[in-house]
Amino acid sequence: MKVLVVGPGGREHAIIKSLLADPKVSEVHAAPGNAGIAQDVPVHAVNAQDPEAVTELARQLHADLVVVGPEAPLVAGVGDALRAAGFPVFGPSKDAAHIEGSKAFAKEIMSAANVPTARAVATSDMADVREALTEFGAPHVVKDDGLAAGKGVVVTDERDRAEAHARECIEAGGAVVIEEFLDGPEVSLFVITDGERVVPLIPAQDFKRVRDNDQGPNTGGMGAYTPLGWLPEGFTHEVVERVARPVVNELRRRGAPFVGVLYCGLAVTKRGVQVIEFNARFGDPETQSVLAMLESPLGELMLDAAQGRLSEDRALQWKPGASVTVVLAAQNYPGAPRKGDVITGLEQVGTVDETHVIHAGTATNDAGEVVSAGGRVLAVVSHGADLNEARERGYRGMEVISLPGAHYRSDIALAAAEGRITFPTTAEEQA
Repeated sequence: MKVLVVGPGGREHAIIKSLLADPKVSEVHAAPGNAGIAQDVPVHAVNAQDPEAVTELARQLHADLVVVGPEAPLVAGVGDALRAAGFPVFGPSKDAAHIEGSKAFAKEIMSAANVPTARAVATSDMADVREALTEFGAPHVVKDDGLAAGKGVVVTDERDRAEAHARECIEAGGAVVIEEFLDGPEVSLFVITDGERVVPLIPAQDFKRVRDNDQGPNTGGMGAYTPLGWLPEGFTHEVVERVARPVVNELRRRGAPFVGVLYCGLAVTKRGVQVIEFNARFGDPETQSVLAMLESPLGELMLDAAQGRLSEDRALQWKPGASVTVVLAAQNYPGAPRKGDVITGLEQVGTVDETHVIHAGTATNDAGEVVSAGGRVLAVVSHGADLNEARERGYRGMEVISLPGAHYRSDIALAAAEGRITFPTTAEEQA
């Protein structure tokens, strides 16, 4: 099977590494890829958001499967163009991807499917914004309604900052969603679906804030780990039955079957599991750790989803132990990141047991050196017998990499490794 992976980032690099490990996958190509992906597979300089260009490349390659990685190409209809040309596609249609493209639409779907989620108000009127902020109280949650690469959400106790973010989104020609704050630890669960049947992967947790102890502004994600030993028994089954399956069924009922991976962003609150958001693709950086644990062939799983033949009793195989992913970010990220600096030490990471590098915002300069080309530059992904060993290996791998001004969090998976994850309790439980 020949597979084309569309996208330039860490999520796509992780997918490609897993595809290369599938014995049924004979060839993998990427468009446009990055410096690390180019070391593993042929890359093609194609605009990932151009449906016609991507479809023409798939024709030239005679691709047996096309995997569309990021959200922007999905919302732009790349999957639709490929399907119309007869290619099996892992990735939803433009209509189905709207569940990520519009948070207001996601709320509408959840309401119709009776999925538990925070109360919310979608609006482009500042008077409504102020009323909702008062009704829900602090901490204030303000979300850009459209795509924002994981950085369109502000959670703050400061009323002025909440209003300012809402105003920026509205003045940019968009809308905002004001939500009530969901307490409790957050969980990411990826569900593979063919539009009708669903197969869950293992839950993961990511770290949105830029600095240790969840300080600083939101980012696209500074690290992740899996598995989550602190989750209650039956958690994944509950999410499939109460969240993923009802949403997949509702989208199919509306004539927009969702084919690909549905990312369920969840909070374990005192009212039970609540949905924070949906994404129409794998989350980054959780994908790096989840796929590092997957032993079942990924290409076969994706092709079955693309061709509508998933089996819900399919038992996926997972490595024992744990995986930790630590993201290295460029100077000034999540603001305007510094680019073009040479990255050294990448070859030495492989000398640490069960540890590898996933490239995200990287490129190659005229001298053939790998340089920074984005905010989140790369990730070190490690595996160990438990979280402690995986953490130790991951940070040992990170220490050999050098990039001027770069930064990373030192506490990825630390609270879980030390057994410090707690759940919010109700007043009755406290009594």
